[in-house]
Amino acid sequence: MHTITSLLEKIERAKALDFGTIFGESIELFKKTWLQGFLMILLTTIIMLPLIIVLYIPLIGMAIAQQEGGYANSDAFNNFFGGMSILYILFVIVGIFVLGAISVAINAGFYRIMRKLDNNETVKTAEFFHFVKTKYLSKTFMIMLVSILIAIPSALLCYIPLIYMIVPLSFFGIFFAFNPELSVGEIVKASFKLGHKKWLLAFGLIIVSSLLSQIVGYLLCGVGLLFTATFVYHPIYLIYKKTIGFNETSAIEEIGTTVE
Repeated sequence: MHTITSLLEKIERAKALDFGTIFGESIELFKKTWLQGFLMILLTTIIMLPLIIVLYIPLIGMAIAQQEGGYANSDAFNNFFGGMSILYILFVIVGIFVLGAISVAINAGFYRIMRKLDNNETVKTAEFFHFVKTKYLSKTFMIMLVSILIAIPSALLCYIPLIYMIVPLSFFGIFFAFNPELSVGEIVKASFKLGHKKWLLAFGLIIVSSLLSQIVGYLLCGVGLLFTATFVYHPIYLIYKKTIGFNETSAIEEIGTTVE
């Protein structure tokens, strides 16, 4: 179990990492995890589907009203927005936050699955939901809220601060996945520390990985994006692995601790 002090010390002592090595290892790891990555995208889409339906039902009603009154009739828009109750708006906002928190939890579960596959261990689909529990959901909710509070002001400032924030924001999920005992403030602190330490490397890998996943996905008729979209998670995982590492105990060591 890592403490915030030990995490910060490891980040401070971290050695330089090679872009080509991380990228090459990301491709090799992706060969093991692509199916689980596809399942994560599928699960996230299914979870978000009810909210999407709730959001689009009023829009469909507005489109029908427009057709009946003519496309030039602005009353359709006025009636639509005027008819939206405060209760409906609150429902949508709460839904976004709740489902967003669940998505953060599933992403963290994917990192745990990635670690197991990296170690050639067997995984189960149920492991995606490791953090979809009452004791974790409040923390995933706060992580998502902090991400929004950082990203939106950064985007409003001509997007320049957001370019820097992309890297530390990308580490929120993996720090939570392997250090769920830390407070949200400590997760944010460690993410910014590692993000600042490895910013140029991480930013370059994120951009290249995103572009590559999109190009390959579109070459596969667009459907391929469902399989390649999670490739960007792999450089983040490997940077964390090579900088922080995992508190893993071998089978021999475990036997030694149980035998008296």
